Amino acid sequence: MLQIAEFISPKPSPVWKLAQQCGVTLAVGGLPFDTLKPGEKLGDLAPLTRMKADYEAGGFKLEVIEARPPLNKAKRGLEGRDEEIDVVCELLTNMGKLGIPVWCYEWMTDFNWVRTNFATPSRGGSVVTSFDAKDVPDSITSNPPISEEELWTNLEYFLKRTLPVAEKAGVKMSMHPDDPPITPIKGVSRIMRTIDNYHRLLGLVDSPMNTITMCQGNFTLMTDDLPREIKRFGKKISFVHFRDVRGVPTKFQETWHDAGKTDMLACMKAYKDIGFEGVLRPDHVPTVEGDSNENAGYSAFGRLYAIGYIRGLQQAVYAS
Repeated sequence: MLQIAEFISPKPSPVWKLAQQCGVTLAVGGLPFDTLKPGEKLGDLAPLTRMKADYEAGGFKLEVIEARPPLNKAKRGLEGRDEEIDVVCELLTNMGKLGIPVWCYEWMTDFNWVRTNFATPSRGGSVVTSFDAKDVPDSITSNPPISEEELWTNLEYFLKRTLPVAEKAGVKMSMHPDDPPITPIKGVSRIMRTIDNYHRLLGLVDSPMNTITMCQGNFTLMTDDLPREIKRFGKKISFVHFRDVRGVPTKFQETWHDAGKTDMLACMKAYKDIGFEGVLRPDHVPTVEGDSNENAGYSAFGRLYAIGYIRGLQQAVYAS
């Protein structure tokens, strides 16, 4: 049965207690960016061991690392990419030693997820993030354009280096989609943005560790039948972001988990049908009354509703 987790930052925050109070003890964690000692790299065993111990001291079992060392040279095929990939290989090796089974990564160069409004009004005075392609500023990148085929070539090079290491370590590499799933953005191409491209990814290097993150908010912008695609990807799904949106890839907004375009109950049934046994976490929640919108999409209080909603779906589907 799938298990509910939460994104828990490496530093204690209110979410640590709120998650525990909701009965969530599985963590999707970050990387020890702020606790490295002189001479240590992000993928080294010592800082990862300390970070894992911190989570355990807080009552959490670390199931997924959802953070990446610097990878822009690798994505763009620039000098220095091998050194970046070396850090990833060390990270995967040491995740295996520590029993952390999934690494969520992405292939968005120059910038990560993009929103053009972080306080779009939603129900009852809550606010959500939204995106409109016409409002993306030119200043989002100062790097030259890059083509889709260049990104594919560099991704294949990366996977041929890292997947053998992941296989030896027993760690699944779980590709997160581009957010938003459009191309290009100010001359910067994006490739993890369609169902067909995801199948191309899975065929690029044949490996049981070559898997995907089913981020529902992005995938539902790629298809009119998300439950069908969940069933098609099947065992290649190693991690789930449970969220929803309204709109189209070029113009959309995040929604409450019960107010988007997707049949969330059908999605939960699809995960049961494929025998998914990994972790699922809520993602990009509204900011609600009394909470800060400083980290838009990741407010503390908004997660409470999401966890309760997901647990209700889980119990309804798996009890039948």
